[in-house]
Amino acid sequence: MEALLRRWGLPALRARRQGCRLRHGASGRARRLLFSQLFQPRNLQAGGEAGWDGRPGEPTCRSQKLMLQAGLIHPASPGCYCYLPPTVRAMEKLIKVMDEEMQAVGGQKLNVPSLSSAELWRASGRWEQMGPELFRLVDRHGKGYCLGPTHEEVVTELVAAQSNLSYKQLPLRLYQVTRKFRDEPKPRFGLLRSREFYMKDMYTFDASKEAAQHTYDLVCDAYCSLFDRLGLPFVKVQAATGSIGGTVSHEFQLPADIGEDRLVLCPDGHFAANVETLNKEQTSCPTCGEKLTQTRGIEVGHTFYLGTKYSSVSNAVFYSPQNKLQLAEMGCYGLGVTRILAASIEVLSTDDSIRWPSLITPYQLCFIPPKRGSEEEEEGAMLLEQLYEDLAEVLPHLTGDSVLDDRTQLTIGKRLKDANKLGYPYVVIAGKRVCEDPPVFEVWNQNTSEVLFLTKEGVIELLSKVQVL
Repeated sequence: MEALLRRWGLPALRARRQGCRLRHGASGRARRLLFSQLFQPRNLQAGGEAGWDGRPGEPTCRSQKLMLQAGLIHPASPGCYCYLPPTVRAMEKLIKVMDEEMQAVGGQKLNVPSLSSAELWRASGRWEQMGPELFRLVDRHGKGYCLGPTHEEVVTELVAAQSNLSYKQLPLRLYQVTRKFRDEPKPRFGLLRSREFYMKDMYTFDASKEAAQHTYDLVCDAYCSLFDRLGLPFVKVQAATGSIGGTVSHEFQLPADIGEDRLVLCPDGHFAANVETLNKEQTSCPTCGEKLTQTRGIEVGHTFYLGTKYSSVSNAVFYSPQNKLQLAEMGCYGLGVTRILAASIEVLSTDDSIRWPSLITPYQLCFIPPKRGSEEEEEGAMLLEQLYEDLAEVLPHLTGDSVLDDRTQLTIGKRLKDANKLGYPYVVIAGKRVCEDPPVFEVWNQNTSEVLFLTKEGVIELLSKVQVL
């Protein structure tokens, strides 16, 4: 067993560094991660949202409780959290999926400052309109700023600064993934309603209303594709434009009992809306006449057709085919990165076990070696190491997405229970049957609650179907 742990851990990395470079290139093999080295301080007695007196309260929803207990987040101040390493891994995977979808519709990634000039916000009228939601500050020279909850003004000003923009350069579809800030009066539900969060926001510029509507449809379709890939049960609903403005708006909602939005849905799928967009008398579908059903939802995405609301303020213009200056037609599109993480846990998990969308789970695979002192300890450790080596040869992307639970002082049952709570999709156990001829591993598919008994070749075949970003 000690040999197994040495090979998985840092001493092995040092001893074999040169060989790794020769076999895997100058960058070497990714370090094998031991459970005992993973910074994920689990807290089974985790409290909830910190109140204004600094005292922790009770968790107010399933995702908040599970993420606190599993060591995925740690409260720093009301509505602000430290994201721990497994959560950052999940975020990076989610952002990769977003990048793929946004770039598939012509998105170009940029990054703009979190500090936004008060002058820009005053020009658009939102400095006063947003009220206390804006985090406002003044620099040493007396100049006002806000910490951006959204960036329509800044990106529009950026495009407006391009004085020779031609219709041939349109459409422009510019997006970023960055921290946002909103002074929530009552932050709650963990990452579902916080004061500092991550968002993907896209801003588009088109030459005509028809082109802008085409862009709007493309991005909405990309959002549908993203949620389908994640396996999340979303619904697209008509919504109010709110402080962003514009004439058309849709929200992407995950139905959930703790959702803060009330939704009405046609049972045949012809109509869906946020209640705030409806008149009080409307109770039936405007298309088929069926009675609308009600549910609650967590907003995870929002799209807006803006028209010239912002381009007219900043004079974001382009030269038309007739060489005349014309205002760009705009749209803006948001996806809550950290909110999607929490909302997916909220809707997919049980009360005591985390379930992730398989594409973005922090680690796909957990290996559990035999208990220290058991009859199968030495042989099981050797066979598990050989399985890992063979996986590294044929599925190197998967071995970098795995954890070895090296707490061999604990029973296999205890470690399996923890693996289930933490949401590893696959758990490979070297139990009593590894001493059979041929050796047999116990494999748990946590998403389906299926248990398989497979040879090494069977394990590799099963895991070859796992998609890893």
